[in-house]
Amino acid sequence: MTGGIFDPNFDELPSEIPLFPLGGALLLPGGTLPLNIFEPRYLTMIDRALGQSRCIGMVQPSQTTEDEGTAPLYKTGCLGRITSFMETDDGRYLISLQGVIRFSINREYTNDFGYRDAICDYSNFRRDMEEAEADDLDRNKLLRSLQAYFELNAISADWKAIEHTSNHRLVNTLAMICPFSAAEKQAILEAATLVERANIMETIMDMAVHQKNQSFARQ
Repeated sequence: MTGGIFDPNFDELPSEIPLFPLGGALLLPGGTLPLNIFEPRYLTMIDRALGQSRCIGMVQPSQTTEDEGTAPLYKTGCLGRITSFMETDDGRYLISLQGVIRFSINREYTNDFGYRDAICDYSNFRRDMEEAEADDLDRNKLLRSLQAYFELNAISADWKAIEHTSNHRLVNTLAMICPFSAAEKQAILEAATLVERANIMETIMDMAVHQKNQSFARQ
């Protein structure tokens, strides 16, 4: 779905990737995720990735622990390709990841550098690199839910720009920027199609608005 000149073809995807566990961070195919890398083990991970495939796997911990680097992980994540990076004076990397395709973790292990690598499988998500525009998406319904949710959370939006955004970019961008919980973001990530992803988002937003309205009614 990304289709950039530097993006790998399906047959060129790395079977073994470094994992970056980060709760509440959602990367979707075609989306862009900025990251601030400062832990020594993950600075090493970025150094090695830049010298190899430039790809890392974004995945969420399935449990809340003090050290996300050793926490149990969800089995579905998204492969991200490093499209830009900048070194800071205080020893950090500021990077941008472009979502390529989702993956399933077959096996994971901690390497000698202190972070985890995984043997992964992309076969269930091949459509991520082929998916066409979702013409059957009920865009008006999604926007109604979105407007109420944004009002609830005091989020401003450029509605004119949103009107001219493609269905695919709209759904994936909103999924990444909305303040959903980690479990909700994982459900969105695992949705089979773009329309299913939009439906899950609508349900989450409508429930949040309904609960807030019920709370006001009881006061």
